[in-house]
Amino acid sequence: VLSMETMNPAIRRVEYAVRGPIVTRALELEQELRKGVPKPFTEVIKANIGDAHAMGQKPITFLRQVTALCLCPELLQDPNLPNDAKERAQRLLAACGGKSAGSYSASPGIELVREDVARYIQRRDGIPAKAQDIFLSTGASDAIMVRRHRPPPHPPGGHRARCHPRGPFPRRAVTKGPLCHSWRRPRDGQCPREGKEGGRGWRVLGVPTPRWGLCQLLAPASSHAGVPVSPCPLSVSPGQVQSRECIEDVIKFAYEEKLFLMADEVYQDNIYAQGSAFHSFKKVLFEMGPPYSEEVELASFHSISKGFMGECGLRGGYVEVVNMDPEVKAQLSKLVSVRLCPPVPGQMVLDVVMDPPKPGEPSYERFQAEKEAVLNSLAEKARLTQEIFNRTPGIHCNPVQGAMYSFPRIDLPPRALAAAKEKNQAPDMFFCMKLLEETGICVVPGSGFGQREGTFHFRWDPTP
Repeated sequence: VLSMETMNPAIRRVEYAVRGPIVTRALELEQELRKGVPKPFTEVIKANIGDAHAMGQKPITFLRQVTALCLCPELLQDPNLPNDAKERAQRLLAACGGKSAGSYSASPGIELVREDVARYIQRRDGIPAKAQDIFLSTGASDAIMVRRHRPPPHPPGGHRARCHPRGPFPRRAVTKGPLCHSWRRPRDGQCPREGKEGGRGWRVLGVPTPRWGLCQLLAPASSHAGVPVSPCPLSVSPGQVQSRECIEDVIKFAYEEKLFLMADEVYQDNIYAQGSAFHSFKKVLFEMGPPYSEEVELASFHSISKGFMGECGLRGGYVEVVNMDPEVKAQLSKLVSVRLCPPVPGQMVLDVVMDPPKPGEPSYERFQAEKEAVLNSLAEKARLTQEIFNRTPGIHCNPVQGAMYSFPRIDLPPRALAAAKEKNQAPDMFFCMKLLEETGICVVPGSGFGQREGTFHFRWDPTP
């Protein structure tokens, strides 16, 4: 009989702060409000997750038109829909089995879409990309989970340290969230975290001086050598756009310690701060040249859920692998095939994002106007977030340079710390739960992401 005692203990240890107990309580409060239970607020504001459409963002028209045409081909006869949307839909349907979006695709994704992704990456980086190195997925999170469960081709102690990590979800960083994985066990569960140094904003501790990372990040192989262990993310705080210098330091660190690098780049369109820019890990890696460009193994991820699209519910994304051992890639392909295929509608939306309307096409001007309106709105909300938090006593917020989140630090008085201890809660969890109960605002405690000892934060999504 399956019970808490007989089930896989790894499942019991899983925690995902973004959808943890605070969100469960938020859903209960919504039910209570519907039943007329008196509360000091009239609605629950969910600032715990970047779900733009749930917060009122309008869909990009061209994305929805192509999706609607693919799902309902009869609309191809509708004279009110633009010809370029119809042409995209016909091209995508021709690549589907039976010319239907309801058919399975190949397990790595529709070949046509993978080719369009490769062309997008090549345009973006100026570096060749191959469809064979691209796997489509059910969003970036799913791609990361699949990628993290690949089998290593070499035993521990081999030339390249491979990984088969287990552990918490990666921290979704601003424009990128590097994760370095190894067979060696993190010392006492400690990983390099983010810090604020000299007024320069958040940066990854240990990366500017990589030797710090080895003694703090990796302990000597234990008696369990060879057993897959937890990943150790070099995570950066929400709202921070990593500089090229920082990315180079991360790549050098991965090279020196023979680690696999995973870059979450779903926010590459969301750059707001003047002087900041998106630098893809792949482009920086190849521009650094040998030996880095030839030896550092990299997986980079993108998704239709973030950026200007915000199509969280349609579930679509991709991972590109670089410098992966061919035998390992064959095993990854096998693992991907177990999931049959990513949702075909999500693949179709991804294709349109990768290859948007071009100048001169009927939908180009409207597409560009809607895209710019969304990004400008997010930039303004990011500015207001920082401004309002820093006017609030006891809250300190770094500049929100990009993405959809801020990570304010909060000062908690001794009585709050004592009350949290009495409830056996982390202090910032106690704060976030109180905030929810008294105001209806749902945010995520910083303890769910990792933070410096003795500091307390919450993550805020400014899209509401």
